[in-house]
Amino acid sequence: MRFGYTLMTEQSGPRELLRYAVGAEEAGFDFELSSDHYSPWLTEQGHAPNAWVLLGAVAQATNRVELMTFVTCPTMRYHPAVVAQQAATLQLVADGRFTLGLGSGENLNEHVIGEGWPSIDMRHDMLEEAMHIIRELLTGELITWEGQHFRVDSARLWDVPDAGVEVGVALSGEQGIKRFAPLADHLVQAMPDGDVVQGWNDKHPGGSRVFGQVPICWDPDEQKAIERAHSEFRWFGGGWSVNADLPTPAGFAGATQFVRPEDVASSIACGPDLDKLAESARPFLDAGFTDLAFVQIGDHNQERFLAEAAGPLLERVRAL
Repeated sequence: MRFGYTLMTEQSGPRELLRYAVGAEEAGFDFELSSDHYSPWLTEQGHAPNAWVLLGAVAQATNRVELMTFVTCPTMRYHPAVVAQQAATLQLVADGRFTLGLGSGENLNEHVIGEGWPSIDMRHDMLEEAMHIIRELLTGELITWEGQHFRVDSARLWDVPDAGVEVGVALSGEQGIKRFAPLADHLVQAMPDGDVVQGWNDKHPGGSRVFGQVPICWDPDEQKAIERAHSEFRWFGGGWSVNADLPTPAGFAGATQFVRPEDVASSIACGPDLDKLAESARPFLDAGFTDLAFVQIGDHNQERFLAEAAGPLLERVRAL
């Protein structure tokens, strides 16, 4: 199992994230994920820089860690032809270290272009079509596409990595596996669901990676850690079916107004106990995940976390 660090664009500015990326590589993380948001979940987080610009800079500032979008929606805010070009360019800049993570998106980020928010069935239709377009463009061939949701007119990527770009897709359930497994190399899963992992692996008998993400809040003071997790991450317990549809930070604030600090502390490991934080990885390990990224909640003590806690934490989770 490989362990990663999340470049959480919702809680830190771009210059800070670049420093954290370098620190995470030095601390021993295997890969780094970047969220791709236009807005933070909550006003208390306070940031949302562009993920692709950030990852281009991170690719130059680091040497070893793999990089990934977690995840990009290639259907509204970005046209799939643009995503294909961004992915190919970043793969070249990163010298083969990049994986393109895709998903059907959230209202929070996609409504900003003023085109409304489609139903879940339409979002999946759009994602499937977008993934076909991206796959074809990444061959470097000239393509024209006339689909139900997208048009591509005589497009070619002129700079394409020889080894291509591997693609991960975020999904849940049997129907999602059946639909998207032929189009993606790897699975992105929000929850440690062993049945979904097994179903995905059945479609990829040659081997595939399964990426997950888990929030923690390390701090020498457990109470401060709980307070910070409640302030910035109380949205986390809403679940994907809720989080995908809320349109603004104000909506998330309203939806979480009755969530208590003790509720957050019961679902997110908080405080200085590294063994407790490491145990957050166990459900993903048991479910068959191959890659798990930690989210260290909050901005103000990220560098201290990377300098003091990250190395010992990695030792503990690898020992699991």
